[in-house]
Amino acid sequence: MEGGPLYGTTATVRDMRLHVVDHPLVAHKLTTLRDRRTDSATFRRLADELVTLLAYEATRDVRTEQVDITTPVAPTTGVKLSYPRPLVVPILRAGLGMLDGMVRLLPTAEVGFMGMVRDEETLEASTYATRMPEDLSGRQVYVLDPMLATGGTLVAAIQELIKRGADDVTAVVLLAAPEGVEVMERELAGTPVTVVTASIDERLNEHGYIVPGLGDAGDRLYGAAE
Repeated sequence: MEGGPLYGTTATVRDMRLHVVDHPLVAHKLTTLRDRRTDSATFRRLADELVTLLAYEATRDVRTEQVDITTPVAPTTGVKLSYPRPLVVPILRAGLGMLDGMVRLLPTAEVGFMGMVRDEETLEASTYATRMPEDLSGRQVYVLDPMLATGGTLVAAIQELIKRGADDVTAVVLLAAPEGVEVMERELAGTPVTVVTASIDERLNEHGYIVPGLGDAGDRLYGAAE
């Protein structure tokens, strides 16, 4: 994929649905997030706002059920989120910076956590902590991770969710690289997965960072603690 970031497309890659959100506010906020001059406080605020916009698209197929209510004028039928409730799973640590923006739109969702780390030499992901239900049968799950770079972290996370019984997983990411998309499509073949992102960028560099990207999302959210 050459020529710069890709915005505003929806495609099905075999079993995986990929949605790149096309909206001027998304592009505006993402541009400021990319800027190296943007400080951590501004970065956190804009990331939170951007996630809420992405969450609107990510939850388009959230499961609902009919409910009868009475307005101040007359009886009517509406919808409410069905049970079991959706589960939101941020991947630590950077995914925490996306949690508020997601639950703002899904305040009744339950929240789990997955702690994962990527080996900077092999680029392979390993899990060091999890806190979520053992049985996710029938659950819609929304995984939060700022960057879909090599794809290893999200693949490992989604495989664990499917292992626990989740039957509908949506990954919400700020940016994606073509290489990461290809890895997810290959490793998760046959799995009902959707990826929602603000942009598919050009490529990965030799260190596994997205180009042009926005740098290390965790460091830019929280600072580079030594």
